[in-house]
Amino acid sequence: MRTTKGLRWLVMTLVAAATIINYIDRSALAVMWPGIAADLGLDKRDYANIVTVFLIGYAIGQTLFGKLFDALGTRIGFILSILVWSVSIGLHFVARSALSFGLFRALLGVGEAGNWPGATKAVAEWFPVRERALAQGIFGAGASLGSIIAPPLIAWLYAYVGWKTTFILIAALGFFWVVPWLIIYKSGPAAHPWISEEERNYILTGQKTEAARQAEYVPTLPQLLRHRQSWGVIAARFFIDPIWWLFVAWLPLYLNEKFHFDVKQIGIFAWVPYVGAAIGALSGGWLCGRLLQRGWSVNRARKTVIALGLALMLPALLFSATADTPLLAVLSIAVILFGFQAAITNIQTLPSDFFSGKTVGSLAGLSGTSAVLGVIICMQLVPSITAGGNYTPFFVLGALLVPLVFLSVWLGGAVAPVQPRSGVAR
Repeated sequence: MRTTKGLRWLVMTLVAAATIINYIDRSALAVMWPGIAADLGLDKRDYANIVTVFLIGYAIGQTLFGKLFDALGTRIGFILSILVWSVSIGLHFVARSALSFGLFRALLGVGEAGNWPGATKAVAEWFPVRERALAQGIFGAGASLGSIIAPPLIAWLYAYVGWKTTFILIAALGFFWVVPWLIIYKSGPAAHPWISEEERNYILTGQKTEAARQAEYVPTLPQLLRHRQSWGVIAARFFIDPIWWLFVAWLPLYLNEKFHFDVKQIGIFAWVPYVGAAIGALSGGWLCGRLLQRGWSVNRARKTVIALGLALMLPALLFSATADTPLLAVLSIAVILFGFQAAITNIQTLPSDFFSGKTVGSLAGLSGTSAVLGVIICMQLVPSITAGGNYTPFFVLGALLVPLVFLSVWLGGAVAPVQPRSGVAR
């Protein structure tokens, strides 16, 4: 029987590839918005409403797919997620108004949301505790790489085939991804026919060292929400995710309004901050793994890296508010996103640190829904606080969220497997 060396890394490469496609599809509307808005007579408030509808679908999809991944497994869950979002991005071809864009974006949000609880569950299944932050970092780097690729790719396609055909072409990427996923992801590591015994034992033994104390504690949803650790993750995502989304959704419009960039110029500049994000995702995962190898506890290592990431974000957000050239702006935003990804890489591993694999998808989905609710609130504020093209309040808003993330993580308690409360059945 054939075996594949390092099969867990091949699985994570496929998850990262799905995330790249996810962000190419997600970013396309923002990059092409100046051209789409001119064609259809839409404005910034229409854009904010379309983004909000997407986020409502995204919030629903986080919880929905969190439960689906726990119920159906990682293999089928990812297929459902990517097929839903690929069909929906293709339907943008026929959008003719803010309403039709909103409907298709809502469906896109539902499908794309599955990528996050799915990736968190794949990391929990395929990696020992000491490698999870690095694996999550690779997944996070996929989001950043998708955001690096999207502006120049979308701008180039827009220039040659227009915005309608561009949506069709990028929709095809998801369908192509399904083929290698079906071939490679046959099951989890315990039963996969291609995995070597050495790698299987390495993964499962590395999980048992932390998971054994949980004795397969699988809380119901009400029980899950009785633990402050759950609320720490939910609150941290509520406050930190809007910072990322401020740039994912508004960076092209910021460059358009403040520096009068067209779609071509946006394609040249808008990818730069995500290089910082990609490096931050890998660095945050690597550093946490390194600290664990040196004997640090999971609690100390996770919280240290999260704190370092947040410490980078705060001054960079305040500096960005005064950046007066495009180069200074995108470089300072790169520092913000470096810190963000270093922190979020470790925040997203917390569900698998706290609970067994049978609960990870549910908590990841709940915290993802919480994150989207925070993002929706911020998205609706942006058109008002940036009236007249003044983006200083935009960056100040991001800066105000950073200490709230810190408090959420620390008040959530020690990073360790959660034990059932006395009197609660396992």
